[in-house]
Amino acid sequence: MKPFKMFATALSVAVLCMLAVPRAAADNWNKKTVVTFSGPVEVPGVGAQVLPAGTYVFKIMGSPSNRHIVQIFNQDETHVFTTILAVPNYRLRVTDKTVITFRERPAGQPEALKAWFYPGRQWGEQFVYARSRAVELAKETNEPVLDTPVELAAAPAETLTTALVEAVGPAGEPVELAQVVEPPPVDADPAAVAAAPLPKTASPLPLIGLIGLLSLGAGLGLTLISKRVA
Repeated sequence: MKPFKMFATALSVAVLCMLAVPRAAADNWNKKTVVTFSGPVEVPGVGAQVLPAGTYVFKIMGSPSNRHIVQIFNQDETHVFTTILAVPNYRLRVTDKTVITFRERPAGQPEALKAWFYPGRQWGEQFVYARSRAVELAKETNEPVLDTPVELAAAPAETLTTALVEAVGPAGEPVELAQVVEPPPVDADPAAVAAAPLPKTASPLPLIGLIGLLSLGAGLGLTLISKRVA
């Protein structure tokens, strides 16, 4: 009967490991990131929406298009501050830490959110501002800003995935997107470039959860059998 006990114990350990997998897989899928701002930060939203210094959670909503929808939550994820339209942006140097870039503003004004890169990924999220605010930011920062005519705060996620995205320069002139979003290198693998920006639309989490439940049931059954035999 010891073999039964040993097998049941090993199976229980395996189940615990499997139950820990979904959390990691989920974070990798939606790129959940906890960010702490030491000062106020402007984010795309209604007009100049500013988040005070504090801790926030960034997540990506799944999208089958080449647009990504990013949501910013409070620390315990009970409130969504803003839902942001973003487009993939490429970086040459990958780091193992979260990188968030900002648009520098005049002294006394909060920095404006520009892009977010998840650890270990070459593709990041370049944020899009409402057109009226993008024109102001481009003038203030003297650099082009991605913009859309859609009212970001009121638009549902489905609308954001097909919203027109353009860019505006410091003088209010139209700018090519290639001047704002870094294109992939010429020698990049076309297949990798095509696949990299898109988050998975299907997840293995349900299957992993089912396997975990079945394994847990099997472990409990073997434990009961071993006790009866003993």
